[in-house]
Amino acid sequence: MKPVADGPQLALLSSRKEHLAQMFLDRVAATPNREAFRYPSGGGWTSVTWQQTDELVRRRGAGLIALGVEPEQRVAVAANTRLEWVQCYLAAVVAAAATTTIYPTTMSADVAYIVADAEVQVVFAEDASQVAKLREHRSEIPSLRKIVLIDGEPEQQDGDWVISLATLDELGARHLADHPEAIDERIAQIKPEHLCTLVYTSGTTGRPKGVRLPHSVWTYEGAAVEGIRVLSPDDLQYLWLPLSHVFGQVLLAVQFQIGFATAIDGRVDKIVENAAVVQPTFMAAAPRVFEKAHGRIVTMMEAEGGVKAKLFHWAFGVGHEVSKLRQQGKEPTGALAAKYRLADKLVLSKIRARFGGRIRFFVSGSAALDKRLAEWFHAAGLLILEGYGLSETAAGSTLNRLDNYRLGSVGPVFPAAEFKIAEDGEILIKGPGVMSGYHNLPEQTAEVIDADGWFHTGDIGHFEDEFLFITDRKKDLFKTSGGKYVAPQVIEGRFKMICPYASQFLVHGHQRNFVTALVTLDPDAIQGWAEANGLGGKPYAEIVTSDAAREMVQGYVDELNAGLNRWETIKKFTILDRDLTVEGGEMTPSLKLKRKYVETQYGDLLDKMYD
Repeated sequence: MKPVADGPQLALLSSRKEHLAQMFLDRVAATPNREAFRYPSGGGWTSVTWQQTDELVRRRGAGLIALGVEPEQRVAVAANTRLEWVQCYLAAVVAAAATTTIYPTTMSADVAYIVADAEVQVVFAEDASQVAKLREHRSEIPSLRKIVLIDGEPEQQDGDWVISLATLDELGARHLADHPEAIDERIAQIKPEHLCTLVYTSGTTGRPKGVRLPHSVWTYEGAAVEGIRVLSPDDLQYLWLPLSHVFGQVLLAVQFQIGFATAIDGRVDKIVENAAVVQPTFMAAAPRVFEKAHGRIVTMMEAEGGVKAKLFHWAFGVGHEVSKLRQQGKEPTGALAAKYRLADKLVLSKIRARFGGRIRFFVSGSAALDKRLAEWFHAAGLLILEGYGLSETAAGSTLNRLDNYRLGSVGPVFPAAEFKIAEDGEILIKGPGVMSGYHNLPEQTAEVIDADGWFHTGDIGHFEDEFLFITDRKKDLFKTSGGKYVAPQVIEGRFKMICPYASQFLVHGHQRNFVTALVTLDPDAIQGWAEANGLGGKPYAEIVTSDAAREMVQGYVDELNAGLNRWETIKKFTILDRDLTVEGGEMTPSLKLKRKYVETQYGDLLDKMYD
């Protein structure tokens, strides 16, 4: 399917910037004194302008040049999402280097593999723990000239191999004093096809692969998103997503293109608290964030009970009626409009206030969002625009629009991108957002990009009108021993919507004679339930493995099964005594379940359910 693009969209794409550095510099020139970023500082929030950002980035980029970094050589950032991440990333961009991103939770052996494979010259390391990973494997990473420590002071044992961020900035200032045109000269060398970002996949299976993204994919993403007219320069973004992931990075490219401000803080446990203070107009998130917010609100209301709980359910009933109308492009009238005004005043507006009260829309990506969860938020007056893309397509390939959305879909195709559904249902993509290939892996590149330039996504989907619907990952679909196909992601998302205490729900059954599940319960949500069920103050493991918890989960599984085909129903389940986490290796930093890894780790428990 080819997208429908109007004149202004085509004009934006045809006149887009040549490279990411130009996008940033043109933004600085256009709005030098407007707020660019806002970051937590001293118990409050501090703002910096585009001009201030430019001055620091040039100085830091000159510091990289002084260290000997050449065009397209790799500079890595190993840090959580924070203002310094963006500044260091941009420093590499204006020095014409290519950035390599490393999740701060990555194990030291994988960090060494990425640094060696990418031939990284300089690493911006957040703290001593990140330096320790590199020190442990120093003999395996001969390309690494320097580590720049963001927080703290270098340790004596590392000599001049590790320098502070302040030292790098001093080097840059001296270099600019001697060579004032150094940054402009580097920028002038950048071509659209030059490597800009080398993103290593988060590795749900096997070793991470380096996805080569040239400057042209980021300029395309910026122009494409501006063209679909969902954002304006007056918007305020709240950004917490891991910037080591393309979902976070595409939001930076879009910000440079459009010029809105971004409040940035990567602490996941601070999302709702910060949003209430910052009052953003939009925020992107993985589905797990929406699941947790929904679960927290629902369990709080159930715990209240009585009149408050009845009022809550009544208000959402009214909200769902209005949501159905709005999905048809209509507004409530008469008695329904009056009921909705009351429901909004008493309940729904308070839900929106938890996110600051100014949200125009959320963006959901990275994993499948359950349609009923999207409907619940829509009933509260919070529209979630679901989109679709992969690391290999620079994150953005489709997105629902503010005036043209269908809940449950990932939206229409971006301008200039082409989609095709293969005979087996796999989604194929061609266009300016597709990677140039995997780094040092020509055979694997040829496996996913065919001779005609189509990228094979590994996802199964279909179009209804212009809207794309994702069924599941091709590799995650499984067939029972009875020959029936099961799409686990759909069932997993549905259960997490039904059960407000659920954290993870892994559906299993490949070549088995029935379907089972591994369940984990949310550590925060389950505490309120425990208090109400005589288990208050007990350790988490004791709570979740209690007979009462199993009975509670069984009730939700029965509710789930009532809406499934016979061969999909969950016949048995096991509740794990701990949650699945990024730190434990079971989740990717973008909050996707590492299905194969979890199935291997808990293979004995899965087998036991089939004894």
